[in-house]
Amino acid sequence: MKLSAGVILEILNGATPEKPVFQVINAKKIESTNTVDRYRLLLSDGEYVYSHVMLAAQLNKIMENNGVPNMSVIEATRYLCNKLQGDKRVIILLDLKVLASGTEVGERLGNPVQLNPNSIPASAAKPASNAGANVQNTAVFKPQTYNSNNNKVMPSGNTHLQVNTSMQKGSSPSTPNSRIHSIASLTPYQNRWRIRARVTMKSNIRTWSNSKGEGKLFNCNLLDDSGEIRLTAFKEQVDKFYDMLETNKVYYISRCTLKTANKQYSNLNNDYEMTMNPETVIEPCNDDSDLPTMTFDFVKLSELEQCKPQSMTDIIGVVKVCNDLSSVIGRQSNKEIVKRDLQIVDQSGLAVSLTLWGEDANKFDGQGFPIVAVKGARVSDYNGRSLSVSGSSQLIVNPDIKEAHVLRGWFESGGRDQSFSTYQGEGGSSGGQSSNWKTFLQVKSENLGQGEKADYYTAKGTVVFLKKDNCMYQACPTMDCNKKVIDLGNGQYRCEKCNREFPNHKWRMILSCNVADHTDNQWITCFQESAEALLGVKADELGQLRETDEMRFDQVMQDALFKSYIFRMRAKVETYNDESRLKTVCVTANTVNWKEYGNQLADQIAQLGI
Repeated sequence: MKLSAGVILEILNGATPEKPVFQVINAKKIESTNTVDRYRLLLSDGEYVYSHVMLAAQLNKIMENNGVPNMSVIEATRYLCNKLQGDKRVIILLDLKVLASGTEVGERLGNPVQLNPNSIPASAAKPASNAGANVQNTAVFKPQTYNSNNNKVMPSGNTHLQVNTSMQKGSSPSTPNSRIHSIASLTPYQNRWRIRARVTMKSNIRTWSNSKGEGKLFNCNLLDDSGEIRLTAFKEQVDKFYDMLETNKVYYISRCTLKTANKQYSNLNNDYEMTMNPETVIEPCNDDSDLPTMTFDFVKLSELEQCKPQSMTDIIGVVKVCNDLSSVIGRQSNKEIVKRDLQIVDQSGLAVSLTLWGEDANKFDGQGFPIVAVKGARVSDYNGRSLSVSGSSQLIVNPDIKEAHVLRGWFESGGRDQSFSTYQGEGGSSGGQSSNWKTFLQVKSENLGQGEKADYYTAKGTVVFLKKDNCMYQACPTMDCNKKVIDLGNGQYRCEKCNREFPNHKWRMILSCNVADHTDNQWITCFQESAEALLGVKADELGQLRETDEMRFDQVMQDALFKSYIFRMRAKVETYNDESRLKTVCVTANTVNWKEYGNQLADQIAQLGI
């Protein structure tokens, strides 16, 4: 076996030899407080040794697992050379294959000369004594290939793109000699670069208004064969590029600002992110056959407990329950936001709430138990663990990928009839009792709701009484306001919050009802969506009956009695006028699926050991 003698100098002078063979003399971890740690290598080709060599962050795992000990012989299957400020040049290894472990080689091969990073010679005569240095080791070994896209060990026969292809291919007609950089090689210290990447996600345009003024933005995720990066546009750049950029299309992109990535808003495996500026150039690319499409790193629903709240992760599941559209008032915007809550399940036996917002909620069709894959779903500790599709997430319905086909096969072959548990409210764990089923007697005897945070539980109950008095009120008709209006008596309704008068109003519901099971009863409060579910009519329709046909109004209330539901409750003790009492709010009310409920009872009996 031979090292690629003299190849380091060739690479530093712009050549791109295919799959050069090196020896890793030493590796040093460069720790960072703001970004991901990196590894710096001392690399030898048997003739020269060079210290300005970095390992792509995506390959950190192989160093942490001691996959490349000192003195190992490697083949650089993909790499690049960047020129930094001044005349310094750094070699970045993107993919590598271990040909011989350092424990097998055991010594430095040849007698390599140290190259000065500040003074790279244009050419040099190769010392005969060092050319083609051999590995003096006859041990039998199996090469391992490390791929930067998924951090997994791949079979040695895995096909790799040639380095010169990734660096030179795809130049546009306007700049035939323009060099293409890989996403993994980008750093804020580079002045000139140009990438060729696929748009895997494009968000909706979001607006804001504060004391500093108004603005708008959108972001997208870019992917090439070395990694991913987030790109954000503001104000004028939104108008210029939003319609141009399309999901799954490929573009040449240059002259953006690079900065340290804010991991709160992105789960991409990249230290940096890009922001458009007035000098940004984006051009369509028609040749996209060699670039990968969107990749996922799915986490099972049972493993969400290991994810930190507000982190982002990739998930896939079958939509078991699709609730109707509802709305909430944004805390900061004080505007009404449309949402839709889904319940998704997978083979791990857990059911988790997934919330869609805005256009995603409006357009979603939950018929036929669709499969949803979300790249970058936001994890919350609400109800133990729940998920939401944020502005930086990508939602795909019934994706044509292997994981979706496996999931569909499981669901159709018996998964749909399985009994699913859920995470306990406020940080509970999964397990046999993770659904947190309670009887109303247990709720009282266990003093739920006494802590600083509310307790959540599930119960089967039957509606035994409804308070029809004061169950509705006339609200402001604007979408972003539910404030009670004042009837002026002249056909106009005044909203003090909006400081306006309207010729109409909308109805909102706050229904107080008593529900019971075989152990006890409980007073609960049902707001708009859950109240409509119990009564079987929309609030506006019921309000019309209340004003025009009181008999039918009473009949609606009467018909709602003695029906059973599976309630999801929120319990919290509240103090008013020095008096403490348990306030229970109905989060959701679903009709009983008797087959699933029977399975739930069977599980509870099994846990009793009967």
